[in-house]
Amino acid sequence: MDVKEAVQVARTHISDLFDSEGITNIGLEEVEFDMSAEEWNITIGFSRVWERQGELGARLGLKAARSYKVVRIDNDSGAIMSIRDRVLPAIAN
Repeated sequence: MDVKEAVQVARTHISDLFDSEGITNIGLEEVEFDMSAEEWNITIGFSRVWERQGELGARLGLKAARSYKVVRIDNDSGAIMSIRDRVLPAIAN
């Protein structure tokens, strides 16, 4: 499987899995190939309905929170091995 195939598998799986939550702004964030495990680690980001700031927040320039999921995909079979949260480090002020 090449990188484009792996990304498409991850994106489709996240879209299908979280469809009932009304996710939007689905996008690719990171790609990594683990040679020792022969697995792709694809990070997909998206926004959830309850994380939106609303019209007032948008006018004030507040950004909607995003969720990030790392999808592990077996390179040979294309099987999803796991989906886990990608937690970003806190930014110090």
